[in-house]
Amino acid sequence: MKGIHKVVVGTKHLKYEFELRRNLTIIRGDSATGKTTLVDMIRTHMNDGESGPVTLNCDKSCYVVEGNLWKGQLDNIQDSIVFIDEGNEFVKTKDFARAIQQTDNYYVIVTREGLPALPYSVEEVYGIRTSGKYGSLKQSYHSFYRIYPDSTTENIKPEKILTEDSNSGYQFFDAVCKEQQIQCDTANGKSNVFSYLKAHRDEKIMVIADGAAFGPEMDRVLQLVHTRENLVLYLPESFEWLILSSGILKDTEVAQILQTPSDYIDGKDYFSWERYFTALLTEKTAGTYLNYTKKTLNKAYLSDSTKNAILGQMMKGKPE
Repeated sequence: MKGIHKVVVGTKHLKYEFELRRNLTIIRGDSATGKTTLVDMIRTHMNDGESGPVTLNCDKSCYVVEGNLWKGQLDNIQDSIVFIDEGNEFVKTKDFARAIQQTDNYYVIVTREGLPALPYSVEEVYGIRTSGKYGSLKQSYHSFYRIYPDSTTENIKPEKILTEDSNSGYQFFDAVCKEQQIQCDTANGKSNVFSYLKAHRDEKIMVIADGAAFGPEMDRVLQLVHTRENLVLYLPESFEWLILSSGILKDTEVAQILQTPSDYIDGKDYFSWERYFTALLTEKTAGTYLNYTKKTLNKAYLSDSTKNAILGQMMKGKPE
């Protein structure tokens, strides 16, 4: 499945309205914020249909999957939006991650904890906001709001840059850091970023990580950022996205894709957007002087004009 899908679900007294942009959406928040009520409504409509008290408007079918029989339930669902309420422990397992990886559904998962087995974006972690009443029916209106930023804007001059892995992205920033006489380190995996930052509490550090899959780590890393003045986060979709967005390819199709990635990225083929942008960059540069591989950085990306275009895109940030 690809594209942006709008869901409007409600009763006479309560209404939720939101859009889903990726295959994985996480709903966070404490109790009494309406998360479970949302899933209850989807379940009621699934069981009672149009004759029940819940109305549902969406261009895709919506289902709730739960309990020990979740695998069998998933086997019968295609091209749909699947809601999973908190308390279903299976969402934390690698078994679940494997099971949904090549399905053509979108998943909306309610949880209070990070789910490290799933590569969800920092941009698709939401809370639920109540914004007033509707008419004489006293209908509460609920919408989603993003919990995490894709960067933090503290104005520090870092003494060190930390990347999440040691692939081409690290090699690029390591070369840039050497020119600036700044140290560049790798955390050797996104799950190690938090412990690295705790171990280097007195250093001014800029963390650069793939926002497209950093969602599970964001809560605890952001807590550190909020309690320290010497940390800043920069979370582009991925290093490959950064290159594609820099304009160095001068490719009109790439420019179109970057405007509305949801229209092009099928969750069945690419579990995270980071994987898609890697495949796109690899395909677009194959056989050219900018030939890209994930593991080893092509030195062409360190030429002054190319390097400056990529760094310039960092300064611009992401389009809203």
